[in-house]
Amino acid sequence: MNSMRLQIPLFDSARITDEPLKTQLLKWIGNKQRFATQIVSTFPERFNTYFEPFLGSGAVLATLSPKKAVGSDCFDPLIGIWETLKNDPETVKEWYRVRWEEMKRGDKVEIYEKIKASYNKNPNSADLLFLSRSCYGGVVRFRKLDGYMSTPCGVHTPISSEKFNLRVDEWSYRAQGTNFLKLDYEEAMAMTKADDLIYCDPPYKDTQKILYGAQNFDLERLFKVILNCKTRGVYVALSIDGTKFSGNKRIDLPIPDRLFERELFINNGSSMLKRFQMNGKTTESELVSDRLLLTY
Repeated sequence: MNSMRLQIPLFDSARITDEPLKTQLLKWIGNKQRFATQIVSTFPERFNTYFEPFLGSGAVLATLSPKKAVGSDCFDPLIGIWETLKNDPETVKEWYRVRWEEMKRGDKVEIYEKIKASYNKNPNSADLLFLSRSCYGGVVRFRKLDGYMSTPCGVHTPISSEKFNLRVDEWSYRAQGTNFLKLDYEEAMAMTKADDLIYCDPPYKDTQKILYGAQNFDLERLFKVILNCKTRGVYVALSIDGTKFSGNKRIDLPIPDRLFERELFINNGSSMLKRFQMNGKTTESELVSDRLLLTY
């Protein structure tokens, strides 16, 4: 696998908008917001339907803003946010406003814990939306035994409902070409046809074991699914563990020979997850980079 200089392709005919995306809708660990333009620049210049089967924060999807796409995830409350964002953005605004105003009137940590308790009693999109924006660093972590969300309140002040509304408007517009589905990644990737494009951002093997769905994730199984897609003429891009400890450790992964044609490394800066685990201590020696693996 060889690295190469990134080229900026033209997507005008396949995109809802080519305006740069400057806002973040969900705070989410592993969020590719800062690197989404760089990732998108490696995509084929022409493709049919875009698929993102590990949707998460949707940063790459929203940056690309494709006219025809399938965004999917196995996490029901998350998909509920995206479906509502596309079809009823005013409801998304109301979800946030009600909880933001309650937090503004009361004790921040106390209200946060109340909302978290509501979510843990009955996992739902409305609570998850606000928790993602108010929890520590967007580290939405879940207990393996029962899916209990345990992340504490963040030190930051969540953005105002007025500012959040502007983000909802922009992201809803960018999502209009996407069909959001609750699917396992294998189901979603099986839907693809020749000349479709898949971007995979699965749980990272070395760093994200505390996140939803990560505990049982099998990377080797994903590689087999990617091979099947490549064989059928589908383009696949995969973000996965690269290096950590400021490049001093390269994460060893069971990457099959000849599955990927190119390997790039994207510098992510310091790890937010590591910052969370170190309780805010300095992370100068914890700089990380992601692998971006391409089948084309």
